[in-house]
Amino acid sequence: MTSRKASVKKTQADPRFVVRKAASGSGHGLFATVPIKKGDFILEYTGKKIPTDVADALTTRYLFHINDTWTIDGSPRSNVARYINHGCDPNCEVEMDGERLMIYAIKNIAKGEELSFDYGAEYYDEFIKPGGCKCMAKTHR
Repeated sequence: MTSRKASVKKTQADPRFVVRKAASGSGHGLFATVPIKKGDFILEYTGKKIPTDVADALTTRYLFHINDTWTIDGSPRSNVARYINHGCDPNCEVEMDGERLMIYAIKNIAKGEELSFDYGAEYYDEFIKPGGCKCMAKTHR
């Protein structure tokens, strides 16, 4: 069986998280299976480092801009962090460690809660705003 659901399950490497259907219109999301404390390391956003000018021509939505020269193409399903959806009131944030993208909890996260980080104004304007933000925050961009 090679359904999409089966391939998503194969990406599970960290027992603290599970990929499952998210809120309507958001596709899949990454959910905590245990409580996570503010400040805890979540995951590294991984993928192939590609030139930013090449990334600008791609249609994938899993691109993470490092700098004017380099972008991470996080589209492989092995990049479990790609399932973290946008949130206008996020519970995670991305910190740059050189060219590595490290994701940390900025709030306590309850078991069963979906992980989110703010994708930033440029990404939001290009990919989210046209269809309206689907996150569950009380206020939106």
